[in-house]
Amino acid sequence: MTGGAGFIGSGLVRGLLAKGASRVAVVDSLLTGYERNLDEVRGSVDFHKVDIRDYDTVRKAMEGIDVVFHEAAIPSVPRSINEPLPSHDVNINGTFNVLRAAKDAGVRRVIYAASSSAYGDTLILPKVETMLAAPKSPYAAQKLMGEYYMSVWASCFGLETVSLRYFNVFGPRQDPGSQYSGVLSLFISAILDRKTPTIFGDGGTSRDFTYVEDVVGLNIKAAEAPSSVSGKVFNGGNGGRITLNEAWNLLQKFEGVSIPANYGPERPGDVRDSQADTTAAVRELGHAPQVSFEDGLRKTLEWYRSARQA
Repeated sequence: MTGGAGFIGSGLVRGLLAKGASRVAVVDSLLTGYERNLDEVRGSVDFHKVDIRDYDTVRKAMEGIDVVFHEAAIPSVPRSINEPLPSHDVNINGTFNVLRAAKDAGVRRVIYAASSSAYGDTLILPKVETMLAAPKSPYAAQKLMGEYYMSVWASCFGLETVSLRYFNVFGPRQDPGSQYSGVLSLFISAILDRKTPTIFGDGGTSRDFTYVEDVVGLNIKAAEAPSSVSGKVFNGGNGGRITLNEAWNLLQKFEGVSIPANYGPERPGDVRDSQADTTAAVRELGHAPQVSFEDGLRKTLEWYRSARQA
């Protein structure tokens, strides 16, 4: 697995081990991940501190691997605008290296962490995989290019691939310590500190927030699915839609506090509304999300609270 020390990747490592995997090989440069995310399962992990832009070391790490989960990325729309070069290098050149190494190592299937940002702004909701992609940021374009590479490697080189378009994944171990962090991790950090968060725009921006355990389950289903799914793209969302104002209000309700948010200008590249049509994932992968937004947010809040007290 690439990016296995990151927020989603480390959750997937745990999910694979719980599903019966004896060991999981993890490739991570620790650019955005943390080795501590694997502390509880370290005895079942073969960890390789490797940058996916280094073909030779990635190729070596894939020896004897059946399925690769490609989670490594610089996952931020604003960062891709402010720092487009490293974002391009990791998200496009790194993905090319992963595919090349997987083919050369005899890997059977690659599961790719794609992004719902590829859709851009659409008047029609929910967003379905057959819609024309319209990326609004370098990050969105990079992740879309990764999908195209996945499809090409499937058709030209016989490497099975599945692309999963993640919709705003949240949950334990998401890092709130950066200006580029996921909005819910920043909200939770603010509510625990009793500080005012900044919401970009009017707060009416909506997202299909999806709990990390559901994304883990989707990845495992994609790995187990028949070869007929190879080369395809599936939405990895919850099927709902929550505004940023609603999310912040729910956290205030959980904590029994009233902390009005500050509002800033909308950020370039941000999509106004996002919601997944999950029909294809249910039909072809047999996956349906299990955790509601409210339950997932409550679980995440309690995890952050416990982590602070540890």
